[in-house]
Amino acid sequence: MASDPSASSVQITAQAIEALEISALEPWAALPAHQLLQHSASLTLQFDWPRSVDDPRELSEIPELRLWSLRADAACPWLPLLLERSSGQLARHVAMLLPHSFSRSEGLRFASESLELWITHRLFGLDLWARAHGLNCRQNLAQVAAVLGYELDPGFWDRLP
Repeated sequence: MASDPSASSVQITAQAIEALEISALEPWAALPAHQLLQHSASLTLQFDWPRSVDDPRELSEIPELRLWSLRADAACPWLPLLLERSSGQLARHVAMLLPHSFSRSEGLRFASESLELWITHRLFGLDLWARAHGLNCRQNLAQVAAVLGYELDPGFWDRLP
């Protein structure tokens, strides 16, 4: 079932997760790039996945959710730009994709080399995507990096066109 891109929350059903079905993201994928960027940092994904009350795992530790997230990320590489940041949506999404650890006291900790490679790859890819559409989203990309605890060197963009 598709969602309305004006809504800020998308429900991902257990059936969609099991079938690796990402149709709930199709309304966003259908938007022109400039309209897609108008939804930056506003989208939340709500996973409707049955769990027992004594299941101690974080959502990013559930293999089925990680696989769905990998598929969604491959099909919608701009997703990190849209995901809400202050409530942890972006961090949870990246945790679905990268090695990490979680502790109740320290929270989410990414493997530093993995995060550095993923961020750099994503920055390059999304910058190319935006520029191909006549847009500049470098400030937004820098915010994505910062939310994940990755500090961009001030000259990061200087060597790129």
